[in-house]
Amino acid sequence: MATDSFTRELDKVFDAVKGKKSEELLVTYKGVLYPAGMCHAETFQALDTMEVRKDDVFLVAYPKCGTNWVRQILNDLASAVSKNKEEVSTVQLMQMLEFGAPEKFQKMKNLPSPRIFITHLHCDDIPKAVFETKAKILVVFRNPKDAAVSYYHFYNKNPGLPNISSWDEFFQKFMCGEVCWSSYFDHALAWNKHMDEENIMIITYEEMKENLHGGVKQIAEFLGFSLPEEKIQSIADNATFQSMSNKSQETHGKFAPIIFRKGDVGDWKNLFTEDQSQEMDAKFEECLAGTKLGAKLKYDKYCKY
Repeated sequence: MATDSFTRELDKVFDAVKGKKSEELLVTYKGVLYPAGMCHAETFQALDTMEVRKDDVFLVAYPKCGTNWVRQILNDLASAVSKNKEEVSTVQLMQMLEFGAPEKFQKMKNLPSPRIFITHLHCDDIPKAVFETKAKILVVFRNPKDAAVSYYHFYNKNPGLPNISSWDEFFQKFMCGEVCWSSYFDHALAWNKHMDEENIMIITYEEMKENLHGGVKQIAEFLGFSLPEEKIQSIADNATFQSMSNKSQETHGKFAPIIFRKGDVGDWKNLFTEDQSQEMDAKFEECLAGTKLGAKLKYDKYCKY
């Protein structure tokens, strides 16, 4: 079963990082920090020559912006449209582009379509072939204050990442882009340039929280999947935080408590100081105010007291 192999792989990674010093947990590639237990320079090099099919689907998100949530939705949508039920478990083997050994790219060639890949990579580091083939790209963003708080807790719960002694320290690292996968704002600015391309859809964590059924329907339509309303509803029901959290031990094993914490909107108010809030407001203003993505993020609604 796909989930069994997924949890086994995670267990192996956790075992490998036991007892390592903080500085040994991270690796730098082209100036960007990555978790050393999951990422290898050879894989990044092999990624550049990855073969991409036109019907591939790529899920892209900065860390802690809803990757696992939308991964589950894509998973269920792919299962629902798959005609050959024997292929479903293969389709469900979601491939994190930057994780694992380079040999995996050879194995990927044998996967049946539609193949679904996920990544936290910056837009410019995604293989050029993804854009050239016009494969479907679904990009998920979350308001930067909640993303920062969720990322802080993720760092400190995850044995594969160094412990950050305080929220204040993490906040400064987040603002400077000195965290794995670098700067949230650099990611956002890069995707803002692609907002109008028809093979790219940008959806936000917050709009999905407000209307999950509508979000699932929108994603299905973007992918060209025609499904009855009751199927859309059952996929949405299966993707609530409560439903996913209840099954997380089975789907994610030891990784479950690291991934599933609150899933709330507005949790940033529990950690941000007034000064930190103003610092991020100024950063948002400088980077994203007046942009299409900035407007889509509804910053004033979700990030102001």
